[in-house]
Amino acid sequence: MEEKKRSSFRGSFGFVLAAAGSAVGLGNIWRFPSLAAKDGGGLFLVVYLVLALTFGFTLLLTEVAIGRKTKQSPLTAYGKLNRKCGWIGGFACAVPFIILPYYCVIGGWVLKYLTVFLTGNGKEATDDGFFGGFITGNVEPIVFTVIFLVICAVIILAGVGKGIERVSRVVMPALLILVVGIAVYSLTLSNTNAEGETVTGMQGLKVFVVPDLDGLTFSKFMTVLMDALGQLFYSISVAMGIMITYGSYVSDDANMVKSVNQIEIFDTVVAFLAGVMIIPAVYVFQGVEGMKAGPSLMFVALPKVFEKMGPIGPFIGVAFFLMVLFAAVTSAMSILEAVVSSLIDKFKWKRRNATIIESLLALGLAVVVCLGYNVWYFDTKLPNTAPGGSAQILDFFDYISNNVLMPIVAITTCIMIGWVLKPNTVIDEVTKNGERLRRKNLFIVMVKFVAPVLLFTLLLMAVGILKF
Repeated sequence: MEEKKRSSFRGSFGFVLAAAGSAVGLGNIWRFPSLAAKDGGGLFLVVYLVLALTFGFTLLLTEVAIGRKTKQSPLTAYGKLNRKCGWIGGFACAVPFIILPYYCVIGGWVLKYLTVFLTGNGKEATDDGFFGGFITGNVEPIVFTVIFLVICAVIILAGVGKGIERVSRVVMPALLILVVGIAVYSLTLSNTNAEGETVTGMQGLKVFVVPDLDGLTFSKFMTVLMDALGQLFYSISVAMGIMITYGSYVSDDANMVKSVNQIEIFDTVVAFLAGVMIIPAVYVFQGVEGMKAGPSLMFVALPKVFEKMGPIGPFIGVAFFLMVLFAAVTSAMSILEAVVSSLIDKFKWKRRNATIIESLLALGLAVVVCLGYNVWYFDTKLPNTAPGGSAQILDFFDYISNNVLMPIVAITTCIMIGWVLKPNTVIDEVTKNGERLRRKNLFIVMVKFVAPVLLFTLLLMAVGILKF
């Protein structure tokens, strides 16, 4: 056995930064602003905030408590709580195993764009065929994927304190500074459109934060609700084994309720600032339609926006993709750690061996994902494929992990805590040092009734059975 005493974060602040770094990922950067623009701006924000304070709080607290109580990673934590629930740990570990390869591929894309802007070639990224030409290449996407994966592996090899926590303490404040800086600049932008009208960043902010209730129906509200629920669920790093893993590194005397609240705040603030950073800028130069670009927003629409900013555009491009790279690395390293920690706990491997083996497996699958855009390209449809769109290998990996396995893990976790072990399993853990859980009754209701229903609805929508 490598570790007689389990690795741990040196302090609560390090845990909060690491957990927030995991939660603040690529989804916060492109998906949150896109959904906010699509779903009535401020209406989406209000619904998201309510869900964060109830649904998000419940799931986060549950997983962190499971980790600290068992001092185990997901693969073994569930079985330690209840032998009959051990199978949930297998699913919880499968999620990060499936996500890591394609997340590293996307991280490689971010690294490529940062390189392009750093070398003064940002104008090339504005060409309509640039992104497609890059990802369909046979070699270059794999090279950038390897570089990104190696960065994450080196951090994990260094361990919890010297790797994850140390990097998080440097990267997360830097990320926040970049986000705030770009957001403030976006609000100062203005542009005269083809109709001769002057459009400003403040007008774009209004689109983002002021609720648009025109034509609001029950069906539309349910769409907004499920969009906000899905965004929150997929962005706070629950049902991926990450929060259980990080929770297992938290000291027994730490104030867990306070830490979870801080993680919630950090994740929500960064998601909001991402909207302030992106929506006004895109609105100024491309109007409302440009804000609904979805995944292509980051790699296709924004480079065009940076070009239209004039001489400062390339510098904003560098700052933006550096910030996105920080978000991608902190998320990817947490995904890798969830698997590595599981291998260490289950098979008693050394960290070095577990990291190398998992990194090699992830690399092999990442190459498959890259080749899915060229040699192994195919067109298919998934239940969540947009009208007129098509799905490739990356989309298949994403669908299985995010849309199928994650809801299943979260539902079964709620059932285990709410009905098998009872909510006091979590409540007693988070209040064992005399802390007060102000949302105790809310937690009980959410974990037993509300969260399972919402998650089951999300699962039915994901597999195409339910539509609003």
